[in-house]
Amino acid sequence: MSRKLTTALAAATAAAALVFSLVGCSSASNAASDPTAETGKTVKVGVVGKSDPQWPAFVEAAKKEGITVELVDFGSYEQPNPALSEGEIDLNQFQHIVYLAQYNVKSGKDLQPVGSTAIYPLGLYSKKYKSVKDIPAGETVAVPDDASNQARGLLVLQSAGLITLKSGGSIFSDLADVDTAKSKVKVTALEAALIPTSLPDVAAAIINNDFVKDAGLTFKDAIAQDDPKDPNALPYVNIFAAPAKEKDNATYQKLVEIFQTDEAVQKGLAKASGDTGVPLKIAPAELQKTLTKVEADVTAHKG
Repeated sequence: MSRKLTTALAAATAAAALVFSLVGCSSASNAASDPTAETGKTVKVGVVGKSDPQWPAFVEAAKKEGITVELVDFGSYEQPNPALSEGEIDLNQFQHIVYLAQYNVKSGKDLQPVGSTAIYPLGLYSKKYKSVKDIPAGETVAVPDDASNQARGLLVLQSAGLITLKSGGSIFSDLADVDTAKSKVKVTALEAALIPTSLPDVAAAIINNDFVKDAGLTFKDAIAQDDPKDPNALPYVNIFAAPAKEKDNATYQKLVEIFQTDEAVQKGLAKASGDTGVPLKIAPAELQKTLTKVEADVTAHKG
């Protein structure tokens, strides 16, 4: 994957690159085993796509540990963070660190990652063409309209040779950064949840993993994607998020441990992602450190 991240983000990812070696060990186990973890508590967890097979397994596994999980399903990515900030839910699990950083900076809120789940490649799909090279010059390709996924999608298009980004590409790239004179295709931005129904109207589109099935596709249908194992992709690891005051909540950390270690949950996660997701167990402190550095980078970029 070819990316030119800003200095602060590069420092964050370089410092956290070794975290990928933690995939085979549990980082939440000590805190999750804390005897102060509450049993009999109902925890509302906001998700996008609660019908995904990992979630029923997660609810059942939590129940065996004395924790009742109530899944709250949201139809778009814009909803779970405000709901968490307003106390309508206790946790959410739908986003990566970059998305959370941009939300915190824009809203002035302080949501924090309390555990990692997996990192997923972001794919380019088409109903008309079987490979990137088949897409004719001048055609239109769609990307998500939210800032973090739009930037990541543009990086995928650039690595696939479809566009050129004036800055070379970063987590802040947007449509204005597309060098139209040097790009093979035109790019348009659409709400992520609407892209699947719009796919027949464009040559190809970047589709978030939650909506691939809605387009009648599988993850194997992607004609291009980024590399989730690249250390520079760490800010795109998916996380459980909670209000800052609850970042050390033992019950929430127990739920993270359950998600990361329960066999049925992990099988469901693999099925939901078409075996494309890469499960990661990253210490909450490392996730929070990365978030802080990405937030600083976002703030500097705004300035």
